[in-house]
Amino acid sequence: MMKHIRAFTTFLTATLLTLASLQAQAAGSQDFGDYQVHWSVLPSTFLSPEVAKANDLQRSKGIGIVNISIMQEQDNGALKPVSGQVEGKVSNDIQQINFLAFRRIEEGDAVYFIAEYQYRSGELMTFNITARPTGHRQDLSVRFAHTLFSD
Repeated sequence: MMKHIRAFTTFLTATLLTLASLQAQAAGSQDFGDYQVHWSVLPSTFLSPEVAKANDLQRSKGIGIVNISIMQEQDNGALKPVSGQVEGKVSNDIQQINFLAFRRIEEGDAVYFIAEYQYRSGELMTFNITARPTGHRQDLSVRFAHTLFSD
């Protein structure tokens, strides 16, 4: 009996670690020479009520937040956030498309763009994002996919 309990506990721990790592892999970036586009995706319930309220975001199961930053490489190699425009869309695995309404947020030197979207727990969502830094003529397009799980 004790052997079965230990095996179940090991299985449960491995499952929880896998789910946690899936949530943690909700960030990435793509390099475009002098610029980089960074992204992160998280359930809105991960935000504290104060942060959600301050940024006019809804905290609810089934609502995700996508956060995009445009970074420019400086002469010394450091990355500096820059302003610009971001637009995009998200689609689920049956190709239902929703356009994302990004809002620019500036906090000190930080500049980022956030949008809310709806999802079902465990649903693979594919993001197609276009960023254009201020004064840059070319679009920086990224595509990434992520699955969120409701907490």
